[in-house]
Amino acid sequence: MRYAFVGLGHRAQMYVDALLGEWRDAGTIVALCDPNRTRMAYYAERIGHEVPCFAPEEFGKVLELADAVIVTTVDAAHARYVCAALDAGRDVIVEKPLTTDADGCAAIAAAAERSSGKLIVTFNYRYSPRNSAVRRLLMEGAIGEVTSVHFEWTLDTIHGADYFRRWHRDRASSGGLLVHKSTHHFDLVNWWLGSAPELVFAQTGLRFYGAQNARKRGLGERPARGQGAPGLGTDPFILDISADQRLKRLYLDAEHEDGYIRDQDVFGEGITIDDNMSVLVRYANRAVMTYSLHAHAPWEGYRVAFNGTEGRLELDVVEREWTPPHAAVDPSAAAKEHATGSSERLLLRRHWSPPEEVPIETGAGGHGGGDRLLLNDVFRGPGDDPLARQAGYRDGIRSVLTGHAANVSARTGAPVLLADDGTRVR
Repeated sequence: MRYAFVGLGHRAQMYVDALLGEWRDAGTIVALCDPNRTRMAYYAERIGHEVPCFAPEEFGKVLELADAVIVTTVDAAHARYVCAALDAGRDVIVEKPLTTDADGCAAIAAAAERSSGKLIVTFNYRYSPRNSAVRRLLMEGAIGEVTSVHFEWTLDTIHGADYFRRWHRDRASSGGLLVHKSTHHFDLVNWWLGSAPELVFAQTGLRFYGAQNARKRGLGERPARGQGAPGLGTDPFILDISADQRLKRLYLDAEHEDGYIRDQDVFGEGITIDDNMSVLVRYANRAVMTYSLHAHAPWEGYRVAFNGTEGRLELDVVEREWTPPHAAVDPSAAAKEHATGSSERLLLRRHWSPPEEVPIETGAGGHGGGDRLLLNDVFRGPGDDPLARQAGYRDGIRSVLTGHAANVSARTGAPVLLADDGTRVR
């Protein structure tokens, strides 16, 4: 296979490195496309040989060279490239979220239906062993019919804050965290339950980040960005982008081309997304989920509980037990893999039986070995997977529309109905 990349930010690296390493027999990288030449030069250097580089308006030339396109652009641009690639009959691998709104979903659905190309949405959380274990237990009927789900996700002041420094802070670019981040979580629930969302109600707010909240708490004057800021090295919310060579090469050294600032102040003006979100979702199988996401917690992880007709299943995950104050300065302090205090526990509580802790088998690499399983699916095919972890465009649409509907509900104060198996706003 001949692979082209469109969007050469940090997220592209996992796929580039895969094709240069363990999956090099799956294909070759034949083209790069990005509005920023400096970022493309970084990846061309990493690839180790000359690769044709194209501006976005030259995407047609990219398609002439490739059999498949890997889309890792800003979220709002996904639909443009996905549809163009599908219409050219190319396979598409797209980072979550599939797109950011209902119009993008409709355009991609139409393109996918008329195309000979295949579309894969890379939901790596499906492949995490703990999440796969939940799917297996629910499929086996371990707690009978699921009646309700409680799902709480906390982003700490390392990970959560970072969304408010970069382009994700702009709702028009990312759809907000209910699309960009929660699409992972909504997809997990759709997949775990084997069902689709049909009603969404939400309440949201920007309560911690942003200039108005900073003034309320008396934080005083703030620097517009990290580089050159007087608090650099001491303020835990100020990112030292020059301390990480990859971030420096991809963003700091590339600013002169497009003006994109990767280390904006999280308490600055211009933030249009929320940091506290509560969502109620009803599914086609009559299960109901209560979901919360907040982005300024002192720890990172998630808790999900399933209530069923024959018991309850609980998954507790601590990805980072606490947030070191120097993490924004020292990138190594922000790593979650094998962080001190990290833990995971899956507990099965059947009616009239003592609780049973279910062992979780993990592997090497990110997300307990899940990233490796995902990449194997992407580049070599899923094979006979009883858990059906590979996600297609309809899975991507369901997850995006849950977040989109939540955004609409929060804005209007009314519930939003979904139709056609969760793939269309009614």
